[in-house]
Amino acid sequence: MDFRPTSEQALLRHTVREFAEAEIRPHVMAWDEAQGFPRALVGKLGAMGLMGIQIPESYGGAGMSAVEYCIAIEELARVDPSVSLSVAAHNGLCMSHLYLFGSESQRREYVVPLAKGEKLGAWGLTEAGAGSDAAAMRTEAKRDGQSWVISGSKQFITHGAVGDTLVAMAITDRAKGRHGVSAFVIPKGTPGLTAGKKENKLGMRASDTSEVILQECRVPADALVGVEGEGFVNTLQVLDAGRIGIAAVAVGLAQGAYEAALGYAKQRHQFGQPIASFQAIQWKLADMAVRIQAARLLTYRAAWMKDTGSIRTSRESSIAKLYSSEIAVRAAEEGVQIHGGYGFVKDYPAEKYFRDVKLCTIGEGTSEIQRLVIARQMLGR
Repeated sequence: MDFRPTSEQALLRHTVREFAEAEIRPHVMAWDEAQGFPRALVGKLGAMGLMGIQIPESYGGAGMSAVEYCIAIEELARVDPSVSLSVAAHNGLCMSHLYLFGSESQRREYVVPLAKGEKLGAWGLTEAGAGSDAAAMRTEAKRDGQSWVISGSKQFITHGAVGDTLVAMAITDRAKGRHGVSAFVIPKGTPGLTAGKKENKLGMRASDTSEVILQECRVPADALVGVEGEGFVNTLQVLDAGRIGIAAVAVGLAQGAYEAALGYAKQRHQFGQPIASFQAIQWKLADMAVRIQAARLLTYRAAWMKDTGSIRTSRESSIAKLYSSEIAVRAAEEGVQIHGGYGFVKDYPAEKYFRDVKLCTIGEGTSEIQRLVIARQMLGR
């Protein structure tokens, strides 16, 4: 692996950073306070290729690598983790599932508008009683002639209320356990598909998270994504890659928290000098910088392995996600501590990074699940 960024990667970082500073930073707190998803931003992100980062150009995407995907997500998260989370969920879950396992007609009908930013994607796996234990889901899909009828509900769904295209998992044969779960693509407006409760969240508040209700939702036979009964297996493959995106969100958030703390430490004076001159603050900043760099390299390594296409990245994705999310929590906490009392008020960005960061250790598999995945890989189970 070559640690030097290519000229294209350097340009991508610069371009996304400039966009985030100009188009996102002025609105961060307003979006957070309103808990409103900035739908108008989707078209702008699509025009830059950021709504279909790894999708081939023939399907409306930008055709970039997994490493470049991480760079883009990181730069968005550095300014607003909520926006980066939405972009990562759209790219790494809904659209990734459709592109990897959908039919050619599904790619043309759904992936193309998603990749162009004309549509927004949602992905429904989690339920009230089925979080980490996804195989315990209750949502069912039953055959009825040339249709499937889906009934159940999904919880904590990113873009659950605002998404245009939903990929949802449902039980098609309970007797087969994990091999009795199938995936279905359901466009917005399908009778029986409605948004339920919108979650009032601690952080990531500008990224819509809602319940999705499926009440005798009838879809055609060709709404099945992939092979019947392989939806859960495909889900694990989607999550392997999706966790790299969440690791990139965590790295970018940690970088933003670090930069805010560094800037404040240079400006804040106590005892006649900047607090950055005190060893206690210097060591906090040094530890933050080291951890962030380590997390970035773990994340890029997992992405590079995905790009090779010949190595399964389950362990490396989980390592990157686990470490990056947990050091991001530490970086955000230290950022508040360096700001002192000002870190506890909304006038400074440290407070929002601190609220946003905790989701990184929960979404797309908790830290506990990541440790389980890593251990099983190590033990050959």
